[in-house]
Amino acid sequence: MYNHHHIREGLRMLQRRISIKNEGIKQYEGDAEEICKSIVNDCWNNVFFQVSSGHFSLFYMRDFSMCVEALIKLGYKKEVLKTLHYALVVYSRDKHTSTTISQDHKGFNVFSYAPDTLAFLLYSLRIADAKDLIEIYKPFLEAEIDYFYDIIIDKETGLIRSDKVFSSIKDNSKRRSSCYDNCCAAVISREASNLKLHNPLKQYNYEELIKQTFWTGEYFKDTKETNYVCGDANTFPYWFKLFIDKKMIKSSIKKIRENNLDKPFPLKYTSFIPKNFMFPLSLLANNYEGNTIWVHLGLCYIDVVAKVDKKLTKYYLEQYNKRIEAHKNFLELYDEHGKVYKTLFYHSDEGMLWASKWLVLVK
Repeated sequence: MYNHHHIREGLRMLQRRISIKNEGIKQYEGDAEEICKSIVNDCWNNVFFQVSSGHFSLFYMRDFSMCVEALIKLGYKKEVLKTLHYALVVYSRDKHTSTTISQDHKGFNVFSYAPDTLAFLLYSLRIADAKDLIEIYKPFLEAEIDYFYDIIIDKETGLIRSDKVFSSIKDNSKRRSSCYDNCCAAVISREASNLKLHNPLKQYNYEELIKQTFWTGEYFKDTKETNYVCGDANTFPYWFKLFIDKKMIKSSIKKIRENNLDKPFPLKYTSFIPKNFMFPLSLLANNYEGNTIWVHLGLCYIDVVAKVDKKLTKYYLEQYNKRIEAHKNFLELYDEHGKVYKTLFYHSDEGMLWASKWLVLVK
């Protein structure tokens, strides 16, 4: 679960927390657009796109892939391909994908195998039209797809196994076979077929399985056993384009708004603080992934809202604009009231690559 990589990264975050207390966060010049452009440039280190110019100055497949389409639209296709090549070099050497690659170019998981790593990798390879990389790394990619099928999938149901806890977008939370993770299984199956890779998952109709298991008629549940409205469960079925029905999208948005997950700005995972966080993270960064406001989740949610409600999209983006210009930076997360998230040991990261998504959304 925890290893020396996690300890080292934790110490680096603590050092940054002390530095911010004494010096504050970096202040970028210009308006929101100029600030975001500078941040995206700062996140390119000539080898790969790191998640931030702050303490997450590493490669995270999930965060990078959420930005791939935006980065390409902003003119960074060469850098996107170089980043994917870098990740595949490390992954193939390690013989497995991982959520994260350290500063000394070693893969590790935060905090266990995550189904979305392979999903986002395959998705990004398609979006970037990385034909050469797909051909070169085809044996590795197919081995990873087989591994996913063999180890992660419940063969009877086709869903993610519920007898094990895997890492996920809420990597500090213990969830079993969540809607989000099953959407990632659907993406792996779809992209494997799109990329003409061996696909043992093609026997399952994931859109049907996900709808039968998680859709209530009004919103997607977080897990089969729960009934609360969850931000990621009502964003990624649409963001991944597994479901494109506008009535479903509008219904999910309505439930998100009724549960105040978008207030004061988007988006919270839940309206309450769950009790399934991992120790000791729950002590060092209390409510880190509870009812806090996560910007990467919010931006993906706004991507979805933009499909059906331009007025609401504009309103959300204006809320982001205010905070970018107020802080002269693009921050990682905020507390439930919209204030910068911080504890005694942790401070919201800064200079997030996610700024690329905001730049494209406001155009």
